[in-house]
Amino acid sequence: MRYSAFQVLKNALTGNTGWKPVWRNPEPKKAYDVVIVGGGGHGLATAYYLAKTYGVQNIAVLEKGYLGGGNVGRNTTVVRANYLLDGNLEFYSKSLEMWETLSQELNYNVMLSQRGVLMLGHSDGQMEALARRGNANLATGDDAVLMGLDELRAFTPYLDFDNGRFPVKGGLLQRTGGTARHDAVAWGYARGADLHGVDLIQNCEVTGFRIENGAIKGVETSRGYIGAGKVGMAVAGRSSQLAEMAGMRLPIESHVLQAFVTEGLKPLINTVISFGMGHFYISQSDKGGLVYGGDIDGYNSYSQRGNLPMVEHVAEAGMALMPMLGRARQLRSWGGIMDMSMDGAPIIDTTPVDGLFLNGGWCYGGFKATPASGAAFAHLMATGQHADYAAKFRLNRFETGHLLDDEGTGPRPNRH
Repeated sequence: MRYSAFQVLKNALTGNTGWKPVWRNPEPKKAYDVVIVGGGGHGLATAYYLAKTYGVQNIAVLEKGYLGGGNVGRNTTVVRANYLLDGNLEFYSKSLEMWETLSQELNYNVMLSQRGVLMLGHSDGQMEALARRGNANLATGDDAVLMGLDELRAFTPYLDFDNGRFPVKGGLLQRTGGTARHDAVAWGYARGADLHGVDLIQNCEVTGFRIENGAIKGVETSRGYIGAGKVGMAVAGRSSQLAEMAGMRLPIESHVLQAFVTEGLKPLINTVISFGMGHFYISQSDKGGLVYGGDIDGYNSYSQRGNLPMVEHVAEAGMALMPMLGRARQLRSWGGIMDMSMDGAPIIDTTPVDGLFLNGGWCYGGFKATPASGAAFAHLMATGQHADYAAKFRLNRFETGHLLDDEGTGPRPNRH
């Protein structure tokens, strides 16, 4: 079924009895041409583009829980392309371009809201760095506006500009950035993949790989052995665990990242804002809740819940930026498992095992990367060649020293 205004009207007049399940729930076959491990945004997008763009017919996505139950449904929904370094610049520019037509591509409303992303500067040095970043964005073809203090006061009057500790000097605005509905992205890609014949296998945990003579032959799962000509790993914070099953050790650490939401409020924040003197970012959802987050919890973990010290840290940063937050009631928090790479940039590459491919190390950038990540990973798996816009996300850069350290914090995953 193709969704349309006509279908909405037709089903409204017939008691909503004509809607069909959004995707099938098939039993796994004995073998597939391609198996994607991970039913989040990146895995589903990869399967969709493999089927649609490259005509691969026999594909399965294996998810140990339910589709969209991992990081794709546990983030703060920010979409942006305001990176600094070559490699990241062209990749996230491509991803933002794909976001702008994704609802039409999938025939599913991902609720993209290009309300803008504002990065604040609190010192002369930070303003110079923002100017450099903005020039890099403009040179790539993306938009960037460096805002002075007076212009910023008019744009975001609710900020604490005169905070003695963190005075606001200005900011860099990317108007085409914004937010999208995270679960709608997962559902849209799942529906699109299913319509192209992809088997979406839920409650199917991969427990091992079958490798013969250095080549992948299939995967061991909680529902039995499944043969595969090619296998792609797209499991976010579980990347290291899954790679270990194949005899690999990755330059990745897993950390918890918490997110928070307040009670529903009237329209208040008109953009996405990131605090330059602390890793704090905030926006307002369509339901009115203020959605915000901060730094990763400072320890390795595979838990999807965080700790109270980080709750306090994020709340303090928010209060320093906009004291009015103290009057809002926080409803809930949740955690996602982040696969933090040593330079803060992702990995889309082949592995030493023939036929086994890796998509991981997304740090804070996973959700906004979803369309381009899926397209680039599908291109690699189908052709054996790296997409031009993802060519620098190779695993061997950690051997050669060609790192993509966009934050300039060095090989320290807990700082990225």
